[in-house]
Amino acid sequence: MPLTNVDRTSSAPYYIQVKQALMEQINAHVWTPGAMLPSEAELCAAFDVSRTVIRQALQEMEQSGIIYRRQGKGSFVAERKVYETFAQQLTGFYHDMINQGHRVVNQVLKQDVVSADNQIAAALDIAPDAAAIICTRLRYVDDVPVNLSISHVPFDACQPLLQSDLTERSLYDLIESITGKRIMGGKRIIEAVLPSAELAELLDVTGEMPLFKLTTVCYLEDGTPIEHAVGYHRGDRSRFDVELIRASMPSPQAANLGIKQLSSLPHSFTLLQP
Repeated sequence: MPLTNVDRTSSAPYYIQVKQALMEQINAHVWTPGAMLPSEAELCAAFDVSRTVIRQALQEMEQSGIIYRRQGKGSFVAERKVYETFAQQLTGFYHDMINQGHRVVNQVLKQDVVSADNQIAAALDIAPDAAAIICTRLRYVDDVPVNLSISHVPFDACQPLLQSDLTERSLYDLIESITGKRIMGGKRIIEAVLPSAELAELLDVTGEMPLFKLTTVCYLEDGTPIEHAVGYHRGDRSRFDVELIRASMPSPQAANLGIKQLSSLPHSFTLLQP
């Protein structure tokens, strides 16, 4: 194990140096996801530090999702995590995953014209029973099914979407290309649900495994609602980190779109280890 003693002349705390050294080994694929790290005693000997230092380093790594622990067995390298930004940077799931070095493939289950029900029509500001395009995609990240996304967009504004290939392309990119306008914001509701039999099969989970259900409405730069989406994320692979910022008034952008606190609550999506 190519680990060396901590630098006792450095101002960096010992546990930080240990953490950085262990991270270097993980990033260099010396320890791959699922691999067991050396025991605390072995790490103490390798770094010539106390067990308290080792435990603090491992605790921080566990809290960051870099490793996970199994009682009585040891510490293991977690699957690489991915983050999806929800509020401050509405980049979309596809770009968030690609930017982090993951391969994303969309299995398109449905891409067709439907009549908008009352909920969809109200969200998209179109007449009930008006034509809408539905895009249902099973999203794979590094060959693992992570979420099922069901998007509705107005047919009149996005008709070319029917002939577009969504297998390895961002829906946001296509919408912006078709409309000539940027998607600038949105609002989202997050809740936990149990999967139906169909969802459980598609996402490769049991019927008792909770899913995160994300209901989102996205708006173009002129305030026009352009997408209503419902996404189901695997509960065993997802974690939401929320930064809370006190704000007395909604941002100007949010006010223009009729959305409260558009930028005040940045959220991030994390893909967890199995």
